[in-house]
Amino acid sequence: MSRRTIGIALAGVTGRMGYRQHLVRSLLAIREQGGLELPDGTVLWPEPVLVGRSADKLRAIAARHGLERWTTSLDEALADPAVEVYFDAQVTSARIKALNAAIAAGKHVYTEKPLAESLAEALDVAALADRAGVKGGVVQDKIFLPGLRKLRRLIEGGALGRVLSVRGEFGYWVFEGDWQPAQRPSWNYRRADGGGIVLDMFPHWSYILEGLIAPVRSVYAHAVTHLPERWDEQGRAYTADADDAAYAVFELEGGAVAQINSSWAVRVYRDELVEFQVDGTEGSAVAGLRECRVQHRAVSPRPVWDPDVPNGESFRGQWARVPDNQEFDNGFKAQWEQFLAHVVAGTPFPHDLRSGARGVQLAELALRSAREGRRVEVPELPR
Repeated sequence: MSRRTIGIALAGVTGRMGYRQHLVRSLLAIREQGGLELPDGTVLWPEPVLVGRSADKLRAIAARHGLERWTTSLDEALADPAVEVYFDAQVTSARIKALNAAIAAGKHVYTEKPLAESLAEALDVAALADRAGVKGGVVQDKIFLPGLRKLRRLIEGGALGRVLSVRGEFGYWVFEGDWQPAQRPSWNYRRADGGGIVLDMFPHWSYILEGLIAPVRSVYAHAVTHLPERWDEQGRAYTADADDAAYAVFELEGGAVAQINSSWAVRVYRDELVEFQVDGTEGSAVAGLRECRVQHRAVSPRPVWDPDVPNGESFRGQWARVPDNQEFDNGFKAQWEQFLAHVVAGTPFPHDLRSGARGVQLAELALRSAREGRRVEVPELPR
């Protein structure tokens, strides 16, 4: 086997997601397994180049993992001919400028979502990549996770029949930051910095619904800021003016209806931080990030409404666990492997920049729906 090295500039690697999921659990994990074997037998070896603003943090990460390359200059990283891919996990407000620079330098681009703060910017960067002849991809990690992969198996295998509806619950209580440190960075709650749960999470709902069932054709959303005051990383109070919760109804192509609640101001009473219940003519399923349970029509119980007597049914116990039937790799790593194979070997990769633009479009239309208090159609993206 021959080995081919591919340089990857990673911006935002000092952040939690960029470091844990993309560097350690994806690219370094690919190296630990001996590289990525391509269809022709070539072994692809990712060579990370860390990019960020803090030299001290970059130096420490590089030393911790035995990496040689890091820089505080994006221009320097993009000028390196050995760097073929640019990856972005920065704050959303800094993303488009960096992606445009990488494309202008002839680099393939892979980025966290949301792709941009507006649909116009998202479409512009997708068109720029097309004109430059470079490949682009957007992280859409949730559909690579075990729970949703098992849910897809049920849907594609016909176990649920015609899908009627989807109910999704996502969220957890993010501490305000005064008496306990917040679990999320403060920029998430400032509109001027690109914060807000709609822009953060609706791109996920876009590709999940499209990938599992059908594209979204209309949205009605109510977005709110439940907690208007929070405290930042330095313990200073600030005005949280970005939406921290959203309640939405999506109509899907083909007639199915999805209802998804998204909140950073909710306490968890469910098995996982996100769960989707899909009801169909032949059965129903409930999927989280890792687990999935199913109930077929032939074994569906016959509940009877009687509020005057104690409930004698164990509703959760009436569902069957969907078996793994395989080993599931880290979802971020699985998608990294697909994207790198796409770049080098030209294998299919559906999670392109226009797919990312559809997620931004849904977020933008949901915010319009919330402002105007009405249902909004989701048109096809312009070419």
